[in-house]
Amino acid sequence: MTPWVPSVEPLLPIRLLALDLDGTLIGDDLVLPERTRRAIVAAVAQGVSVSIATGRMARSALKYARQLGLTDPIVAYQGALIRAMPASDDGRVGRLLVHRPLAAAVTREAIEWTRSIGLDPHLNHLERFIIRAADARAEDYSAFLGGRAVLVDDLLAWVTRPISKVIAVSEAPMDESILRLARERFAGRADVTISHPRFLEFLAPGVSKGAAVRWLARRAGAPLGAVLAIGDQFNDLEMLAAVGHGAAMPHAPLPVRAAARYVAPPLREDGAAQLIEQLVLAGPEDARRAVERLTEAAGEARVTAGLSTGVMSAAADGSIAAGAAATADRLPAPT
Repeated sequence: MTPWVPSVEPLLPIRLLALDLDGTLIGDDLVLPERTRRAIVAAVAQGVSVSIATGRMARSALKYARQLGLTDPIVAYQGALIRAMPASDDGRVGRLLVHRPLAAAVTREAIEWTRSIGLDPHLNHLERFIIRAADARAEDYSAFLGGRAVLVDDLLAWVTRPISKVIAVSEAPMDESILRLARERFAGRADVTISHPRFLEFLAPGVSKGAAVRWLARRAGAPLGAVLAIGDQFNDLEMLAAVGHGAAMPHAPLPVRAAARYVAPPLREDGAAQLIEQLVLAGPEDARRAVERLTEAAGEARVTAGLSTGVMSAAADGSIAAGAAATADRLPAPT
């Protein structure tokens, strides 16, 4: 079978970077490597628009955006929420530009269903993280997010209005069959993705990083072919497939690598920094050669792994770009 090839042709120079955070820019130590920081700062200085696109809340990503000197919006909750960077460093988050929450009834159903299959559901709403008061890991979650979790006695009773996101946590890495099962059950009522091997997430229909990156591209006046997006999980798949320069981290699941044009070097080798250096900071001819070299290497890796149109996840086929486009067209006009 013919290996699948991304449908958006790569254009140079690259004018927009959309960068996942956990597993892409930072590892388990939550520290931004200096080489990665320098590469992104240099891209910003070169006039390239740069946004963090994460499953985290915006407040949790803000400190990294500040370390990088970013001025472009933060994409949070897989695109369910987009905030402007705040004008001052006074601890407040920036202006809300986009918010597409999940219906309350669907949120409650997601809580009950994930509990029924042994997962532990939590909620994200705007800049709040809501968990059971009896959760023994409340302190760990608060430390990770950089803020205090909201503790409630009854998660179901707390949900009286639409919520930004449901995140259900597993004790061990989840099999992809759980993702397929959740998508079948909530089809048309919620979009479901995996943002971490142990995190199953429920979002409003049509929400994805793919739709968000199209919104960012319109705001920046950049064609999608001139966008470099880098990510490592199922929640990055639509984003990688929607742009000309989609790059998956090498530890990404097979369908995510199949949706990308390139495979980045490992995180421990500052893989995102290497791509930015080769594709954004290099001269025009060197960047063109890098596109050819990286595309060829990724194609060979697909063939070796048996990735073709016949074995790819349904979520990784050509329809995802069209879906992201339709959703992006319904988002508020960029400002």
